[in-house]
Amino acid sequence: MEKKDIDWGNLGFGYIKTDKRYVATYKDGKWDEGALIDDDKIVMSECACVLQYAQTIFEGIKAYTTEDGRIVTFRPDMNAERLINSAERMKMPPISKEQFIDSIKQVVKANAAYVPPYGTGASLYIRPFMFGINEVIGVKPATEFQYRAFTTPVGPYFKGGAKPLTIRVSDFDRAAPKGTGHIKAGLNYAMSLYAIVDAHENGFDENMYLDPQTRTKVEETGGANFLFITKDGKVVTPKSDSILPSVTRRSLMYVAEHYLGLEVEEREVYVSELKDFAECGLCGTAAVISPVGKIYNHGEEICLPSGMDEMGPVTKKLYDTLTGIQMGRIEAPEGWICEIC
Repeated sequence: MEKKDIDWGNLGFGYIKTDKRYVATYKDGKWDEGALIDDDKIVMSECACVLQYAQTIFEGIKAYTTEDGRIVTFRPDMNAERLINSAERMKMPPISKEQFIDSIKQVVKANAAYVPPYGTGASLYIRPFMFGINEVIGVKPATEFQYRAFTTPVGPYFKGGAKPLTIRVSDFDRAAPKGTGHIKAGLNYAMSLYAIVDAHENGFDENMYLDPQTRTKVEETGGANFLFITKDGKVVTPKSDSILPSVTRRSLMYVAEHYLGLEVEEREVYVSELKDFAECGLCGTAAVISPVGKIYNHGEEICLPSGMDEMGPVTKKLYDTLTGIQMGRIEAPEGWICEIC
């Protein structure tokens, strides 16, 4: 299969239209079988529920070319389960796990010419999403929905290597207590837009959001979970009912324990203990791990011992091991790699 004529080494992290996308429709109480289509445009009423009341959820997955030339995706069953949980919380009819995984396989295979070659550092990003499409003017859920999955080739999130970030403890809240922080709803990301622009305008790369109830505990950023490394090498991740359960974070914790033999702990992490950690990273689909070098907390500058020049040693081992699994250089746990073609 001939690849598209794309400068793979200079791809950014943006949208490039590919040939096919998958679309399924929910109407009269059931989902149809879904199909691949050419048209990337969506036609809906100006009164569609998604436009009026933000009834929309999404996922993010990547497809890779492995060292031996296969095209694979990483743990799509986990994304399927999270989308189902998100749908139930947003009063949307869940698409089945089987149809979700089939949609991913279909759309990646149909756009295989856009999957970057092995060794380029690039990948094919897959965006499955679902939204209420029929007209709703009173505040209530939609009755008709559309599920779509499109792809776009993307370059490495960090050009020239992952340089440690400078982040700040935010005065804004990402999610409300007992709200929707634990699901991947579009409205959560809308909540973070003002805060991230404000952070950038003030010289910070990201925000650290605290628990909205006591504002004493670390939660996550606008689009990534936190991992901390203690000075004795333990891997710690914050625990909260309003944190999105990141597939990447859960995979990294498994890798830390079962591949690297490290002690792992999911627990409440207090702002007061940030100064005691040796390393910090933000983990998610886009970059796997983004190292953090400095944290600003209202005038207090917390400099992580790992520094501002490169990833800390434990963070680097975690990154290298997980990307090695994804790219086929390291044997994966059973069920983690879904082969497309």
